[in-house]
Amino acid sequence: MRKSLKRSTLIALATGGSFLALAAAYAFQHLGGLAPCHLCWLQRYPHFAALGLGILALMIRVPVFARSLALLGGAAVLTSAAIGAYHTGVERHWWPGPSTCTSGSIANISAKDLLAQIQAAPVIKCDQVAWQMMGLSMASWNMLFSLALMALWLLAVQKR
Repeated sequence: MRKSLKRSTLIALATGGSFLALAAAYAFQHLGGLAPCHLCWLQRYPHFAALGLGILALMIRVPVFARSLALLGGAAVLTSAAIGAYHTGVERHWWPGPSTCTSGSIANISAKDLLAQIQAAPVIKCDQVAWQMMGLSMASWNMLFSLALMALWLLAVQKR
C-alpha cells in the first residue's frame, strides 16, 4: 500500500515550485538577456506571494492556519495562471493587450536625463513572443506550471 504525502510535503513542493518559476524567470532575464514585458512582471508577483505563504505555512504548524495559508497559496498561483492565460491570448493576438508600459521611479531625475533614458530604453511589447518551446511561450508555460502548483496547494488543503 502506497503512503500519501503529508500536508507539509505538498506545501514544500508547491513553495519550491514558485521558487523555481521565479528563478527561471530571472535566469531568462539576467542570463538569457530576455527583458520582461509588463505582463511578464505581473505573473511574477503571485509567485512571490505563494513563496511567502508557503514559508509561513511551513513555519506555523497549526493545521487550520496551514490549510488557510495553503488555500491562499493556491489562489496566488491561480492568479499567476490567469495572467499567463491572458498574456498568451495577447501574444496570439486573440485580444488586445494593455496600453500601459512599465518604468522605474523618475524622482530626482532631470528632464534631460529622463528624455535620454526614455530614448535609450528598449520597448518590450507584450504581444511579441520572446522565447518558446514546443510552440508554447513563457507565458503559456507559466500558466500550465502554475495550474500544476495550484493542484499541489489544493491537495495540501484537503489533507487532514
